[in-house]
Amino acid sequence: MHIDIDKDVCIGAGQCALAAPGVFTQDDDGYSTLLPGGEDGAGDPMVRAAARACPVGAITVRAPQGELGEHPALVRDLRGQHPVVGGHAVAGHH
Repeated sequence: MHIDIDKDVCIGAGQCALAAPGVFTQDDDGYSTLLPGGEDGAGDPMVRAAARACPVGAITVRAPQGELGEHPALVRDLRGQHPVVGGHAVAGHH
């Protein structure tokens, strides 16, 4: 998996660091950042929960090609847990 934090959206709520402290922390200004080696989720099963906990949706977790067994452009929408293709959720697909 690959984790991105949109620094322009993050408000520093810290919910990600509470949910997955082995992957996320807060920088000196209080904004979310990944711990060294955390870019791939560090095998932490709470990464997806941490992304869902972000009140402003600043965290994106993407499965690498093949992990979802789907097209490489397929990305998991963490709020609804539906795959997203071209910006549209694919209903009934888990």
